[in-house]
Amino acid sequence: MAALRFSANLSWLFPELLGLPARLRAAGSSGFEAVEVAWPYAEPPEVLARAAREAGLRLVLINTPPGDQEKGEMGLGAVPGRQAAFRQGLEQAVSGHCLMGRRGSLVCSAAFLRLDMIHLMAGRVPQGADRRAVKAEMEIVFLENLRHAAGVLAQEDLVGLLEPINTRITDPQYFLDTPQQAAAILQKVGRPNLQLQMDIFHWQIMDGNLTGNIREFLPIVGHVQVAQVPGRGEPSSPGELNFPYLFQLLEDEGYKGFVGCEYQPQGEGWPWGRELWRDWTGAVFSLSAEMPRPPSPYRRHSRGLELATFILG
Repeated sequence: MAALRFSANLSWLFPELLGLPARLRAAGSSGFEAVEVAWPYAEPPEVLARAAREAGLRLVLINTPPGDQEKGEMGLGAVPGRQAAFRQGLEQAVSGHCLMGRRGSLVCSAAFLRLDMIHLMAGRVPQGADRRAVKAEMEIVFLENLRHAAGVLAQEDLVGLLEPINTRITDPQYFLDTPQQAAAILQKVGRPNLQLQMDIFHWQIMDGNLTGNIREFLPIVGHVQVAQVPGRGEPSSPGELNFPYLFQLLEDEGYKGFVGCEYQPQGEGWPWGRELWRDWTGAVFSLSAEMPRPPSPYRRHSRGLELATFILG
């Protein structure tokens, strides 16, 4: 079994630092090898690329642009009448601001930043519309946009992700809200470079049954994200999820992608475990071998599995 690999979500972690370059440096110094960020478009890609390279990081995930947030938009993939804007946003996510290469060729920021995946945001049910009345139309729009996106992404060797977002707490109007709905849409599109994004926080809130759902859908999952429920803190914070068990389950089921740390830190800086867990062989997976190994306030000893937390002051 391969050890889990963790990526820092810079839209959530290191909130005391302003600007993505500073957060990239913090992620690198904390021992991460990869990062993800929702919308990096405000930063010049050459600045981000330089900061990521200096920190020894790869960028594994970004989102397509949200649209007009002042009008309540949060993604455009399934929104009727916004197909052109979605496709423009996709091009921006893939290409960004093209950079002039050393030999005069155009080098797009997706490649320059070593980007792996793009979350193709579905968007919200239009304001004032009944979800049931517009579901069929929105799915048709989404399918058309996803087929287009799959072709664009394939040219750049990128993967597109669909993420269900819970409609009970986080976003009541979001169109895509369960793994079952997302998996059905992926099956209809039928493109191998489109996969499922598993945010355990959202999945637990909408459906629970995490063991069954992880086992059922993991074969089509391209990326995992974690946060405690209901407070959306780090996995070691109080809540209803048993993360030592869930991490072991992901390993046992053969997950080989990154696990994104997308949660609200319960304090400044990087508040979660340097030594994340110890598997049954006794091998230690650590984000930073240079940090001291503290006593653990959060342990589960079945099969030797151990989760330790270390909070920086």
